[in-house]
Amino acid sequence: MAAVLLARWCRGVPGLRDTLGLRAARPPLAAAAAAPPLLFRRPAAPPGPRNFSAAELVRAAPASLQPYLRLMRLHQPAGTWLLYLPCTWSIGLAAAPGCLPDWHMLSLFGVGAVLMRGAGCTINDMWDRDYDRQVARTASRPLAAGDISTFQSLVFLGGQLSLALCVLLCLNYYSIILGASSLFLVVTYPLMKRITYWPQLVLGFTFNWGALLGWSAIKGSCEWSVCLPLYFAGVMWTLVYDTIYAHQDKRDDIMIGVKSTALHFEKDTKQWLSGFSLAMLLSLCVAGINCNQTLPYYLAVAAVGAHLAHQIYTLDIDKPEDCWKKFASNRTVGILLFVGIVLGNLWK
Repeated sequence: MAAVLLARWCRGVPGLRDTLGLRAARPPLAAAAAAPPLLFRRPAAPPGPRNFSAAELVRAAPASLQPYLRLMRLHQPAGTWLLYLPCTWSIGLAAAPGCLPDWHMLSLFGVGAVLMRGAGCTINDMWDRDYDRQVARTASRPLAAGDISTFQSLVFLGGQLSLALCVLLCLNYYSIILGASSLFLVVTYPLMKRITYWPQLVLGFTFNWGALLGWSAIKGSCEWSVCLPLYFAGVMWTLVYDTIYAHQDKRDDIMIGVKSTALHFEKDTKQWLSGFSLAMLLSLCVAGINCNQTLPYYLAVAAVGAHLAHQIYTLDIDKPEDCWKKFASNRTVGILLFVGIVLGNLWK
């Protein structure tokens, strides 16, 4: 009796007889078609966590702005870090004994690094737009790809330099003159690959100007016994990481006729990089001695040396993806040294 009642009740519930096995089996496709659409559907997976990387933020920007953000390389912040970190070293070394660095000045230089790196990349792409079209890695850059015009880039460059000038004018007069004097290097660096195998050296002079400017912004002028060794260390560091970077494009560079230390050093690259790294470490020690740095600073210098040694030993100059990975890891080198400077100063 119970079975009869159950069978009658099941007739009024669509799909239930199938579930209980009271109806003859159907072919799988027919059964799927007959089933109510939502009966066996799995709930949708929850959305994954948002990626707040610089590249993702650029992709989320309005389409009309994206070419300009890519022109100033906001989607690739590694270069901005490499420009900014020498500033932090100098600001940290200039801090009073037992004190933290001036956070207002660190923030100001951070804004300046974003703007000046963007301006430098804009100038570089304006000079190199014809070369960039011939290199696979750079063919998608906004100017090379035709996403924006040369005139639009020039106007955008003017805006970036105007904002950077506003940052510079927040500093003392000595620093304003010192900072403005770097503009010649910023403008001419992109031309160096046409005339010398050492454009990375000129980039080193340009990218490490903050090692001079940071100290003068705090102290009112440069203490050359500290600033020059620090600046020289930064130049040697740039020769290391930008030579590694240049190995990504060496085949294209040969075809289009531009020069780099990667092409100049060829298979001797690791020996040259080892020499530059040693010069960097010795210069950092000189700078530390001349400003009475303490144990944490020298431990950080040792850690920097270990990081560079690992980079050079494991580097495969014939694999562009490995070259990029090693290049980008130099942010860690700069941060290690900055932490050592801060702790060394607190130790005093």
